[in-house]
Amino acid sequence: MKNYEVFFDQSHKKAKIDAINQELSSPDIWKKQEKFQSLQQNKKILERDIIFFLKIIELKEEIEVFEELLKEGENVEAELKQSISTFEKYLSDAKFQTLFYEKDDHLNAILTIHPGAGGTESQDWAQMLLRMYLRYAERKGFKTKILDILSGDEAGLKSVTVRVEGNYAYGNLTHESGVHRLVRISPFDANKRRHTSFAAVFVYPEIEEDIKIEINPDDLRIDTYHASGHGGQHINVTDSAVRISHLPTNIVVQCQNERSQHKNKATAMKVLKARLYELEKKKKLEKLEKLEDTKSDIAWGNQIRSYVLHPYRMIKDLRTKAETGNVEKVLDGDIDEFIKASLLLRKKMH
Repeated sequence: MKNYEVFFDQSHKKAKIDAINQELSSPDIWKKQEKFQSLQQNKKILERDIIFFLKIIELKEEIEVFEELLKEGENVEAELKQSISTFEKYLSDAKFQTLFYEKDDHLNAILTIHPGAGGTESQDWAQMLLRMYLRYAERKGFKTKILDILSGDEAGLKSVTVRVEGNYAYGNLTHESGVHRLVRISPFDANKRRHTSFAAVFVYPEIEEDIKIEINPDDLRIDTYHASGHGGQHINVTDSAVRISHLPTNIVVQCQNERSQHKNKATAMKVLKARLYELEKKKKLEKLEKLEDTKSDIAWGNQIRSYVLHPYRMIKDLRTKAETGNVEKVLDGDIDEFIKASLLLRKKMH
């Protein structure tokens, strides 16, 4: 049985819940808070899926009852129509859920955005993308937390790292990784010329505690620095921000938004583990070369999606060919059409 077929296999889900309950009953589980929270989250997802499936069965039986009543001459056309409409929506949502079949799809996500060359233009575009993903997360009911952000010199941002927490957060966002291209009349150009800007998005799964990533302490360089603030009484004058460099891979992560150096270091290590895990996955699958190699050219020929605001208005995904002219809707976080198209393409190629 393939993983995505398991969505409709209720006995399989109930068996997994029983196994989780057995782990949760262990006295030692309280000593491992991350493991405990991970088990609770997985249990919640399984229980939600079972309730969802039972609702589909309930609606099916409800339709059958209304059809029988209609045959007997009862005036239930409106009720039958409403039940069919609700049933079709639930069935459509269930079909969408079957697109999440990779083992990491259910995990939380860590998303980073880096502007390409172009100074203020690209940095402003990176800020627009951050807003788009934060609004998307809000629409989906995901929780977000900015772990690290470096503002641009004049506008926008130079880099940002965001944790996205929610059911299938990584599964939804995984195919957003790549270069995003913007074409518009620049608000920073006094001559109102058209500019093309690029920004790279990378999405990593936040790995669970039971997935072991071995990191040699000798491979790390850990630096502390002043966390940037907005000035005034809230400015941080201590070296609480943490930057960790993984020397073998040249991966650098940092965190400054926690309250203490200890918490910033723990969060930065979590981000590092997520990136190393994703790097190992890509090596094993032989789909991509080193992750850092893809970051070296955030420019022409590498984009996955184009956002054209002038001379016409169109957003088009270059992998799936999905497109829309409603650019305001997409930039306000309604990217479900593009995400669904990417997941369907993944399933087709699987």
